[in-house]
Amino acid sequence: MPAPRLPAVPTRPIGALVIGDEILSGKRADRHFAHVTEVLGRRGLRLAWARYEGDDLERLAGALRASFAAGDLVFCFGGVGATPDDYTRQAAARALGVPLVRHPEAVAELEAQWGADAYPNRIRMTEFPQGSTIVPNPVNRVASFSIRDHHFFPGFPQMAWPMLDWVLATHYPGLAGPPEGERAIVVHGAGESQLLTLMEDTVRRFPRLKLFSLPSMLPGGERRIELGVKGDPALLDGAIAHLAAGVAAGGFRWEHDVASRADAQARSTTPPK
Repeated sequence: MPAPRLPAVPTRPIGALVIGDEILSGKRADRHFAHVTEVLGRRGLRLAWARYEGDDLERLAGALRASFAAGDLVFCFGGVGATPDDYTRQAAARALGVPLVRHPEAVAELEAQWGADAYPNRIRMTEFPQGSTIVPNPVNRVASFSIRDHHFFPGFPQMAWPMLDWVLATHYPGLAGPPEGERAIVVHGAGESQLLTLMEDTVRRFPRLKLFSLPSMLPGGERRIELGVKGDPALLDGAIAHLAAGVAAGGFRWEHDVASRADAQARSTTPPK
């Protein structure tokens, strides 16, 4: 049975939920956050939020209840097993107020892989919140599940990442963000407070862009700020020119960052269409 195609809505907030005591304790390092941002970035999308939760049924149910109510598109990693410290399936069911039921397609996948050895314990991993669809697992055929634009994957990257690819290709083939660019200058010798008025003025003049300011301290104590904007490519040149003029008027030295110079060079050498 083909998986239902869910609506592609680029304006919907996208979240990532990474689950497991081992992450919070530092016993294992999370790799999912970086991977999700990379995969979404290739579609021109970005996360609106990311959250870490331990293996706590009530806290996890509360987090999922909130994201279900918000209507967000959420990718969840971890806790979908059947051991006593895995609560994700139960928490999702509790958040939605529905029972856990064995999903026939998940049962068929598990039996095809394990035969009689699927019983009595492995079969528990086919119990999903009522109303779920399955997410096939290409590694060992232990499926996971999707419900209400929330997609649940195992904690193992080797399984989770191909399953994430499948969800995006199957449910959201056309989901993509609008074209977006980024330009920045590097300001030397200034503190953020000295550029605050300029930043506020830039935000007012270019409300469709998002301003960012990333200060750092160089060896020897020199202050450095990466100051830039991101968003509609058609607006970037005007905004960055406004920032550069304001920085220069304040008496501070600035230069385009490497990415900005490369971007400018690419534009200047690209023949017009």
